Amino acid sequence: MMTFRSLTILILSALLCACGSSNVKRMENGSQPALTDRWNATDSQLVAEALISDMLSFPWAKSRADGSLPVIAIQHISNRSHEQIAVETFINSIKRELLRSGKAEFVVTGAERERVRDEKLDQEMFASMESAIELGEETAAGYALSGVITSLVDQLEGQRTTTYQVDLKLIDLKSNREVWNGQKQIHKYSKRARFGL
Repeated sequence: MMTFRSLTILILSALLCACGSSNVKRMENGSQPALTDRWNATDSQLVAEALISDMLSFPWAKSRADGSLPVIAIQHISNRSHEQIAVETFINSIKRELLRSGKAEFVVTGAERERVRDEKLDQEMFASMESAIELGEETAAGYALSGVITSLVDQLEGQRTTTYQVDLKLIDLKSNREVWNGQKQIHKYSKRARFGL
């Protein structure tokens, strides 16, 4: 005969097993469920699509007389939000949208540019003269893109709204004129579930 204590232990064990189980599903590319109100890969993609589309609609992006495309260097996009955001993922989303548009090109900057230059120096020493890429043949950027990611959180009694704001600007390097300034906001609402036995 099962005692009350044994029954209680059995029920608690079953509950703990149920709470500890996990269910993993493979998702299609591009789909990401919103598990929290934190910034995610979907946000990066949506913001990049909206901002690059807006940026390329401005007069600076018109075709050049010689048929060449404007060249952009992505300088620095900083994260000043309340959470740690993988800014590199967002920058890669911007690069993909820019290249996909076919209306502009970009050149690498920073550490990536230094690695490319190191490769050219290595070729100069070790590759054949016919195949080595010469130094001093880089394409110069005509525009510099920079920006910032910020956030605002408002919460009360288990409810929270989070607003992410991305501000980007494009500078003409020859004239120092700001030829485009764009802004995109993502609003998220979350409500903490109350569990009870």
